[in-house]
Amino acid sequence: MDAGQVKRDFTCMQVVGADNGEKDIISMDIVVENISELTRKLTITLPSEDVGKALDKAYHKLKKDVRIKGFRRGKIPRTVLEKNYRDQVQAEVGEKLVQDTYFDAVEKEGLDTVVHPEIVEHNFADEGTFSYVAMVDVKPVFDLSEYKGLEVEKPATDVTEDEVNAKIEELRRNHAVLKSADADHAIENDDMVMVDFQGFHNGKPMKEVHNTDYSIDVGQKRLGEEFESKLLGLKQGDKTLYEIDFPADYPNPILAGKAVEFKVDIKDVKVRIKPELDDEFAKDINPDHETLDDLRTSIRDELKKEKEKTLEGELDDRIMEKLIELNTFDVPARLVMYEVQEMVKQTEENLKRSGLTLESAGINLEELVERNKPVAEKRVRGDFLLKKVAEVEEIKLADEDIERGYQRVADEYNMTLAEVKSYFKRREEILPFVNELLNEKILEFLRDNANFTEVAVETKEDDGEIAVEAKNDA
Repeated sequence: MDAGQVKRDFTCMQVVGADNGEKDIISMDIVVENISELTRKLTITLPSEDVGKALDKAYHKLKKDVRIKGFRRGKIPRTVLEKNYRDQVQAEVGEKLVQDTYFDAVEKEGLDTVVHPEIVEHNFADEGTFSYVAMVDVKPVFDLSEYKGLEVEKPATDVTEDEVNAKIEELRRNHAVLKSADADHAIENDDMVMVDFQGFHNGKPMKEVHNTDYSIDVGQKRLGEEFESKLLGLKQGDKTLYEIDFPADYPNPILAGKAVEFKVDIKDVKVRIKPELDDEFAKDINPDHETLDDLRTSIRDELKKEKEKTLEGELDDRIMEKLIELNTFDVPARLVMYEVQEMVKQTEENLKRSGLTLESAGINLEELVERNKPVAEKRVRGDFLLKKVAEVEEIKLADEDIERGYQRVADEYNMTLAEVKSYFKRREEILPFVNELLNEKILEFLRDNANFTEVAVETKEDDGEIAVEAKNDA
């Protein structure tokens, strides 16, 4: 094997933990420089005696494993091994030396680091020493500003008559019968229309923006209000051509910021025949309902419960916004970038499920990173704030908190407790889970100590999103 094929790039190496075996390195020289308030530059030099032992051990193992023409296995001279495998051995030994000493160096200097270090320099010196430079970020030190008694607006959970009526209308739609429309029927809201459509940009067909035999529930805005409004008044068999200018912040990245011309063929139209709104309709929905008033009362109770269930998450968001607004401090840049990378990865996974990549979806990676930075910074700052509250208020997870967390997962995914606990045995699964449970407990404390002002809820309409069909080139 060519040594160059296995040479490692230390600059992107992640230090994930010290070696579990016995470590030979017992001494080191450490120089710490403050690059910024939260960034430290560690220059770590290991003595020639310890480095020599590590190299000797590596070459001894190599001598037993490799074959070189003209030499018997196990009898290859060190000079021959060095000539052929120096880069490989130094890469492997250097990486192990970093793994074995980095955490000791950080502990010795009393640094409270976050994320993995960036190894920017590494060198085996002629005199036998090994040195490396690690750029690390440390946790910010700050005093909590206001965090108890936060003034937070609380969305009202009252159910209006309009909301009850809307839910009843939804039930009527769901229980409606679809009937083929007359030939001269003009499309209107509530009709079910089957279409073929093809999008064009700059005169060229967009391979991801087309669909055949696609059903549109007109008026539901699932393909966007403007797209569906263009269908009103048309009839079965009509063909139409129209252009839509999509805003830069349109949810579908393939269409965002583009002027797209749509060619649409109306293939079929069905009208929706809704049931009469009477006591019989109420009984069809639920046999326990005797009258329409019973149905309205039941719907009002269900909507109330739904609002109360979602309210907790909304309150947490508002509390965090307020907490972040009142507590400003710098956060580690590398931790922010780690969060950004996780967000980009999630975007890529979402696109992959539709058969797309960032490139095929027309998303610029650098622009995506920049757009995600403010959100990532808020997340990082928020987590530091929650942990600071936990520290000040001595909020900790008890065994029963974790048990309740296990039970919640079991209920949500229809698993047994034993199955859930088995899944969370590994460190990479249990740590995020425990962190989430702790954050929930801290937020519960903040909710209990907040001052809420009830406000009316503003209803936001969903403009919908054009459905696209992803195709992979052969």
